[in-house]
Parts: sequence; structure tokens; C-alpha cells
Amino acid sequence: MEEPPAKRACTDHQTAQLKAYKGTPLELKCVNTIRALAADMVQKANSGHPGAPMGCAPMAHLLWSSAASGGTGRNHSAKNPNWWNRDRFVLSNGHACALQYVMLHLSGYEDCSMDQLKAFRQVGSSTPGHPENFCTDGVEVCTGPLGQGISNAVGMAIAAKHLGATYNTTDFPNIINSRTYVICGDGCLQEGISGEAC
Repeated sequence: MEEPPAKRACTDHQTAQLKAYKGTPLELKCVNTIRALAADMVQKANSGHPGAPMGCAPMAHLLWSSAASGGTGRNHSAKNPNWWNRDRFVLSNGHACALQYVMLHLSGYEDCSMDQLKAFRQVGSSTPGHPENFCTDGVEVCTGPLGQGISNAVGMAIAAKHLGATYNTTDFPNIINSRTYVICGDGCLQEGISGEAC
């Protein structure tokens, strides 16, 4: 009679992940916090998509982190969400909105308090199932239909460049210096509208 196969050694997933990760332990902890919050929101709502927010968490962490800590140093203000020279962020694949709400929460936006994260996808919450700019401060555009977000982002980027070309001078070169960032998925890029905009 053959011996049963040997039991595999238990893997400490945290240690294995940290060993494979190229960043700092604090950075990994930040990324995993974003992932856990997004997954918890979807689980509590019993509705939504946890995969994209979890997969995009490293990008979001980098985008929202300060330049001093290795991020982009995105210019935005939770206290003044409509600041005219803010950097714009558009989440084109709106079904991943748990990611955007978590990042807004961690940045101090009042519309994305912990209570609102707990009310994700519930009627009357400021964290609906797709980003809506009239519901949530910090959300630039509504991005329900695929391709709509990336197309809006292209328009925002063109508008910022035009404003800069109009109002920036050699004496004041940074009156308008905002940037536009977008995360989009393959579904957004397959739509005709994004092909026309990009």
C-alpha cells in the first residue's frame, strides 16, 4: 500500500506576501488596508465587485500618497473639494467604486465617512453603486456606462491644458497646473466613445 502524500507545510501568507513585495512593509500595510476596506464594503452590502478595488489598490495608494512618501503628490483638498486647480481623478470603471470611496474616506472627505462606507450601495447613502458627482464630494463625474469616464477625463485634461495655455505666463507659470488621472478597464477601452475621445 502506498504512503499518502506528505502534508504541505502551512504557509504564512502575510510573510510570503511581504517577502515577494518590493515596497516597504508600511506601504504593503496601507495597500492591504485599502483592499480590506473595499472587500468589507462589498461583503456588507452583499452587492458589488471586490476584485477590481482589491487589484487596483496599489495604484490608488500610489496616486493618493504624497510625493515625499513616493507617491504622485496628487493635489486635492477634502476641506475644499471644488478647489478649481485640483488634480482630477476619474474612476472610469465605475463598478470598482468601492476603491474610490475608500480613498476618499482615507483622505478625509466627509461624504465618505465610515458610516457611509458601511451604507455602500444603500438607498440614500453618499456611496452609491457607481460614482455620482452629485452625490459624493470628491467624485468628478458620473461613470456608469463603460467608456464614459475615460472620455470625460480626456476632456478634463484638454480643458486644463487650454486654461494653462491661456492664463499661465512666464512670470506665473503655474496658475493652472492641475493634472487628470484615470483608472479604466478593458471594457471602457472597448467602447466606441473611448476610441473617439482617446
